[in-house]
Amino acid sequence: MDTEFVDNPDRHRFELRSGEGVIGFIDYQLSSQAIVLVHTEVDEAHSGEGHAATLARSALDEARSRGLRVVPTCPYVASYIRKHPEYADLVERHRDLDRT
Repeated sequence: MDTEFVDNPDRHRFELRSGEGVIGFIDYQLSSQAIVLVHTEVDEAHSGEGHAATLARSALDEARSRGLRVVPTCPYVASYIRKHPEYADLVERHRDLDRT
């Protein structure tokens, strides 16, 4: 399945699309220096196909390319970063977030 990762700033989310359909998304809140990755969701019909990981990796790569710090309030994204320490340098450390 061919997918495309796109930023949908009007809806404040990154989307993973196949054709005209949205397979999944990550909601975000954006400031001039950081992006808060709030919630990841993948359509149930595509669950277990690795799309959440693709979304997380792509969102983190996008943050890096924009020079943004990342606040991973989404449990999935926080877990992804723990499993992929190459993204740890992006994380904005905050005492309330150290539990993620």
